[in-house]
Amino acid sequence: MIDQDLFRAVLGRFATGVTVVTTRDADGTPHGMTVSAFSSLSLDPPLVLVCVANNATMAPLMATAEHFAVNVLSSTQEAVSRRFAGVVHDRFAGIGFHEGRNGAPVLDDVLAWLQCRIVARHPSGDHVIVIGEVEHAEVGDGKPLLYYRGGYATLER
Repeated sequence: MIDQDLFRAVLGRFATGVTVVTTRDADGTPHGMTVSAFSSLSLDPPLVLVCVANNATMAPLMATAEHFAVNVLSSTQEAVSRRFAGVVHDRFAGIGFHEGRNGAPVLDDVLAWLQCRIVARHPSGDHVIVIGEVEHAEVGDGKPLLYYRGGYATLER
């Protein structure tokens, strides 16, 4: 079996975009978390996946939610990423957002967003892979916020 520190070091060499995945609970309260483990899965039908740690505060919500949104952060939104990654009572306080068509919050000024209907969940290791069918999407302008070797980065070009 590979050494866990080496595994982390190798994975850290893979630059990823930074997203905030959002949903609402049964009472309508918005919830969100920073996610770098996001990927496209299929073009036909349009599917994406997010990986949610079993110990994440949103894990119970994602286990029962019907919809979620993926907010792709721009290079100017590092503070937003840090807020949704940290332990904050109300992560949405002071953050501009609107309700998407599926009810999941869409953050203001993001680079792009997708609204998804959950079609499958697959427990795997210490995470759950949540697959969503994209029902709505929109793109904006700007540069992406990246995560590389344990820190934030931006695209040079």
